[in-house]
Amino acid sequence: MIRENKRRKSAPLTGLVGTFKVLPRPHRIGLTSILLLMLVSILLPSGNDLAAEFYTPLPLNQRVPLPLELQASEQPTTTEQALQWRSFTVQPGDSLARLFDRAGLSPQQLYRITQLPQAGKRLTKVMPGQEIQLGRDDQGELKRLSYAIDGRTTLVVTATQEGYQERLDHKEVEIRTGFASAEITSNFWNAAVNAGMTPNQIMSLAGIFGWDIDFALDIREGDRFSVLYEEEYIDGHYVADGKILAAEFTNQGDTFRAVRHSDGNYYSDKGKAMRKAFLRAPVQFNYVSSNFNPRRLHPVTKRVRPHNGTDYVAPVGTPIMAAGDGKVIKSAYNKLNGNYVFIQHGGKYVTKYLHLSKRKVKQGQRVRQGQTIGLLGATGRVTGAHLHYEFLVNGVHRNPRKVKLPEAADIAKKDRTAFLQYAEEQLAVLAHRQQIMVAMQ
Repeated sequence: MIRENKRRKSAPLTGLVGTFKVLPRPHRIGLTSILLLMLVSILLPSGNDLAAEFYTPLPLNQRVPLPLELQASEQPTTTEQALQWRSFTVQPGDSLARLFDRAGLSPQQLYRITQLPQAGKRLTKVMPGQEIQLGRDDQGELKRLSYAIDGRTTLVVTATQEGYQERLDHKEVEIRTGFASAEITSNFWNAAVNAGMTPNQIMSLAGIFGWDIDFALDIREGDRFSVLYEEEYIDGHYVADGKILAAEFTNQGDTFRAVRHSDGNYYSDKGKAMRKAFLRAPVQFNYVSSNFNPRRLHPVTKRVRPHNGTDYVAPVGTPIMAAGDGKVIKSAYNKLNGNYVFIQHGGKYVTKYLHLSKRKVKQGQRVRQGQTIGLLGATGRVTGAHLHYEFLVNGVHRNPRKVKLPEAADIAKKDRTAFLQYAEEQLAVLAHRQQIMVAMQ
């Protein structure tokens, strides 16, 4: 009974197979093909393009592409992010060889790297406090060296199969315009610092007006200045001072204006050169101790400001500059003057520098304006360290801070019209910024 039931249940399948078997052979082949196509369409994703690719035979010499994750060209290479980075700071007394040794690099690596043009020039001049960053792979091999030359330029040395290669990476510098203005209440330096100016900007501003103003002895309470200048930014961060574009300085009631020209020189708002044949003072103002003492007594004679010279009190060793281009006609020592230097400037002018601690020029030597000719001291008949400075015109002593000095060449005629227009615009900006600042006070 049970056997009969099993036969009944399998009858439909047996009948189908039996029916297939009794079909003619061509029919069986056709039916088989239809069933295979149906099976393929079920198993494969839909899409005519994929179907065409599936059925298109490959040429015998063509390689089947590897899966994406196995293709050699797509394998990850050693990148800067994958390296292990360490920073090494140059210590006082360090040599590059010592720093490389501390970093675990061999003398051979040091030699190969320093044979590169930029690396050889830059790395051998590293200073204490600067950093060299080294990137190594998992095996500890040096793959990259990075050294920030300054805020905008970085030296990068990379290890390749051909050896070490170098490049200089330059960051884009953004130029912004800054402004500072102040009234002097104690001295020029403090007023400028309080106005937000950097030491470099302060010295540059004094240099622009240094032919018209003796910043060591002429500055008075109530003097004013305004300055328009450039600042350099990288990635939104301040990195360096730029050029002074325009400036105005009022000293003892006299106002001087200066605008920078494309030739790098400064001219007045009338096109007159700011540069003169002589500096008003042979000592940089930041060395001199007293700005507001116009009636200071001579340390020995106790006379007020001797008519035949000007005295500058400053620390021993302060550099003394040649007031103008000329030829040294005396460089010697005597009991009265101590170490002294006399300079002839053309046929009309002579400048004298007395009581030096050391002379740095010899008789007959040619000197340039601003060149250090000696160091301030206390030699000769003095009670304290100072420079006694004399200015003679045709053999007659004149006050170097008051005499009219010969000027350098004015702006070229071909540039005059364009410059005067530009100067007017820059000084208008300066005045406008000044008005805004006053209104905000």
